Amino acid sequence: MSIPETKKAWQDGVVAKNVAKSPERTPEFRTSSNIEMERCFTPEFDYPGYDEQLGFPGLYPFTRGVQPTMYRGRFWTMRQYAGFGTARESNERYKYLLQAGQTGLSVAFDLPTQMGFDSDAAMAAGEVGKVGVAIDSLADMETLFDGIPLDKVSTSMTINSTAAILLCMYIAVAEKQGVSADKISGTIQNDILKEYMARGTYIYPPKESMRIITDIFGYCKDHVPKWNTISISGYHIREAGSSAVQEVAFTLADGIAYVEAAIKAGLNVDEFAPRLAFFFNAHNNLLEEVAKFRAARRIWARIMKERFGAKDPKSQMLRFHTQTAGCTLTAQQPDNNIMRVTIQALAAVLGGTQSLHTNSRDEALALPTEDSVRIALRTQQVIAYESGVADSIDPLAGSFLVESLTDQVEKAAQEYIDKIDKLGGAVEAISRGFQQKEIQDSAYAYQKSIESSDMVIVGVNKFAVQEPPPTGLLRVKEEVEIAQKKSLAAVKSGRDVTAVQAALNTLETAARGDDNLMPHILNAVKSYATLGEIADVFREVFGKHHETVVL
Repeated sequence: MSIPETKKAWQDGVVAKNVAKSPERTPEFRTSSNIEMERCFTPEFDYPGYDEQLGFPGLYPFTRGVQPTMYRGRFWTMRQYAGFGTARESNERYKYLLQAGQTGLSVAFDLPTQMGFDSDAAMAAGEVGKVGVAIDSLADMETLFDGIPLDKVSTSMTINSTAAILLCMYIAVAEKQGVSADKISGTIQNDILKEYMARGTYIYPPKESMRIITDIFGYCKDHVPKWNTISISGYHIREAGSSAVQEVAFTLADGIAYVEAAIKAGLNVDEFAPRLAFFFNAHNNLLEEVAKFRAARRIWARIMKERFGAKDPKSQMLRFHTQTAGCTLTAQQPDNNIMRVTIQALAAVLGGTQSLHTNSRDEALALPTEDSVRIALRTQQVIAYESGVADSIDPLAGSFLVESLTDQVEKAAQEYIDKIDKLGGAVEAISRGFQQKEIQDSAYAYQKSIESSDMVIVGVNKFAVQEPPPTGLLRVKEEVEIAQKKSLAAVKSGRDVTAVQAALNTLETAARGDDNLMPHILNAVKSYATLGEIADVFREVFGKHHETVVL
């Protein structure tokens, strides 16, 4: 068919059905001059490769978006990543954000929780509640979501090594609310490979960590079907210093490793792939970022269709959450960060993100205040309701610059993926330090460009001013750790110790065998076994990973 014929078929078929399911937005899309905004702009003439490279939104290869109507149907999910101190303090922040118009929750956990330590562990000293909320047991999770109906909100949890434990706690809280596991929706990050190369909150060796991940895939397929079982993260790869191309390449290479592991574990690709999700960074170079998102969708669609034989279109879609770039925020002239975040958020929206977190202006200095969080959320809302960029599907499609950048990002990222394949895949390449070395070299070059002023950072190496010390910052008080330890002690003294030990023994037996671990973790969680106790079982059985040294 010609381009016009294909467009009409697309509009009359897929889009018409989708619109009927998306009543959220007004059917009138006009500019301030009363000019009607077309649903989708396409060339008025045929040219070779259009369908193969671009196609239409909602159709393979999804260059132009994974949904046929994108934001004309409904806006992206507006999340604000939050969590600090105790579960009660974080619960209050979540309720504040929901009242302010946030449409999904995003939970930050403190470092002990991420690393599988209870708040009373020696390794947790000084870190309890500092960079996220402390969760020691099901009791904390109950408090965290007190008064928040889990059948009404979607929750994203940024957690990796202990993701299975936190997900089981979430399932148990939902059940206590009378909400069955098949009714809850959300995402766990659950991406351990990027921890080995870019972030460091790993616990167990790669092989054993991959077993836990594939057990989550298998369990959720049958019991928690609305849950996104992994958010394959390029965000932290970029925060560690990678380029945009490396972010795409290393993230998708990790995705390949997870798909291969799941297939090897006996899962059919079309059973689990529709619940895979991705997590990307958004930086200041607006057009490169838009191209990055488009290229990532196209590469992943072809990987899933051609490499893994996925037949379900949902298995071929790259759905992603975006967070604006924390590493671009400056302590100097922090109000400048509002403009940086706006540009980055706009790039994510123009690139077709499914959900978005906007960082707050003061995050280079401390945890964000409520005022700063509200400005960050309002940034998304102004883009959604006032800018007009959400009124037409894929508004930058057809830009010579954007399409050229998309092709170049795709080519360079594919070359990296091919190199990783030749090294034996992502896990083997990480064990050799390949990705780590590439990220380190990129970070070094970036820092040199700032120090030489080849790259201008406004307010840092150009347009700097003398500033008074910042005031009014949010600090987590030392009393939080004392209170959390006291709360944990109360849980331990009030539980059935015999039931806890029996649940942990059963979990250990499963870990030494080949049972799916999730039912046993859930049983331990419901007995009020702590996160640290469950993680210690796995440490005993699986051992601990030691970092690869990159020279």
